[in-house]
Amino acid sequence: MFILKFIAAIAGLVSLGPFGAILGWFAGSLVSNLITDGPRALMPGGRREIRQERQAVFLKTLFLLMGRLAKADSKVSQSEINHVEQFMAQMGMTAEHRKEAIAHFQEGVKADFHMDNTLDYFLKVCGRSLQMKHLLLVYMTGVALADGKIHSAENELLRRVAGKLGYSEQAFNQLMAMIQGQNRFAGGAGYQQHRGSGPGPQGATNTLEDAYQALGVSPSTSDKEIKRAYRKLISQYHPDKLIGQGVPEDMIQKATERSKEIHSAYDLIEKHRKK
Repeated sequence: MFILKFIAAIAGLVSLGPFGAILGWFAGSLVSNLITDGPRALMPGGRREIRQERQAVFLKTLFLLMGRLAKADSKVSQSEINHVEQFMAQMGMTAEHRKEAIAHFQEGVKADFHMDNTLDYFLKVCGRSLQMKHLLLVYMTGVALADGKIHSAENELLRRVAGKLGYSEQAFNQLMAMIQGQNRFAGGAGYQQHRGSGPGPQGATNTLEDAYQALGVSPSTSDKEIKRAYRKLISQYHPDKLIGQGVPEDMIQKATERSKEIHSAYDLIEKHRKK
């Protein structure tokens, strides 16, 4: 909603000068909050309550779906359990959040778990946040890649979730390719398990290719378009934006690490093109 605030500020500047720009930005912010969070956002403490509600729903939805995804191929593997445990450790989750996450994961594994009901409630509370929907798919994909590849049953479940979240078939395929490129470029845990203890010579050979895929671009993409793709991705993982949208604070570190990987991929591409 930055564009709305920017337009309102420009309109205020043209009409009333510098003071009008400030009023315009403030008015744009109010309208933006109304569009994003509804009237409750303008009530005293409303924004804080909305963030807290979103944090709780995001945490519950994520680990419920992680459990369902781990069970997608009928058996929860040790590598998937290890990935979820490592995921919680890397986030530095509070003891309370960790206990809740484990309970949600175990519930998601059960045969009587209703995924559509969970997603419907997630969309009701968090559906206006593109960042939260994006991160939900990113973190779920990490579980699917725990053993080095996405199995057909896992891919189908991810596709169902993405469709429910509003992703088109093309957008889903692009996102999956980009996430896998980012994981390979960073030498993620699942990727290393699949290929050995480290990237090795073959990983080094594919590093530039993975860097392009991590940004969702190709070697034929122009410098301008690559920079635009990079800035868009970095914006999606900006800590202040994620916290404002309602992503739990103990999950921000994980998102920040991914933004560093994206920056490294862009840096490699930039250096290669300057040769």
